[in-house]
Order: sequence, then structure tokens, then C-alpha cells
Amino acid sequence: MEVKSKIWIEIDGKPAFGLGRKELLEAVDKYGSITKAAQTLGMSYRKAWSRIKKMEECFDTKFVVAKTGGTGGGGATITEDAKDIIDKYEKILEGINEHINKKFRSILILNL
Repeated sequence: MEVKSKIWIEIDGKPAFGLGRKELLEAVDKYGSITKAAQTLGMSYRKAWSRIKKMEECFDTKFVVAKTGGTGGGGATITEDAKDIIDKYEKILEGINEHINKKFRSILILNL
């Protein structure tokens, strides 16, 4: 038996960053494409682009730099700010689930 939890960051009551947005930025970084990242995550390009724009608005910074297609093709890269928020989010998550499960087990045992 395990307790599951989700941790996300809100700014002014609006979801700004969480696991799904982290995975989106990582996919853009891996594939160099918002389209490919969206396909890999099972979402539309429009939804992916909307999430990126909302993150950027919440943090008031650029997370993805997109280059329009053409002869050389398009593409996208994530910024250092995007890499920084991913790193900080991962640090927040370190040990959280283990702590929650440990507390849950101690409460469950006390109440049996």
C-alpha cells in the first residue's frame, strides 16, 4: 500500500509548473521540437504551446525558443531558465514520496 501525491507550483493561484510541464520541457529539449514533444506526450501541438506560454507568463521569462520552419527546417530549444526550473522542481521532489509513505505507514500502524 502506498500514498500517492502530486506536487506543483502555483503563482497567484494559477498552476505554473508541475510534473506534466516538466516532462513537456524535457521532451522539447530531447527532440528539439514542440510538435515531436507533444506527439510523444500524447497531446496536440496547440495544447503543448498553450502550456509553454502559460508557464512563461507565470514566471515572466522565456522557457522555449522556437525557430520557424523553412529550408533548414524549424525547431525549438529550452532556455537556461527552463533548465533551472526543472532542476529546482526536481530538488523539491527529492525524498517527498518516501517521506509521505513513511508518515502514512506510521499513522496506519498507530491506528490499527
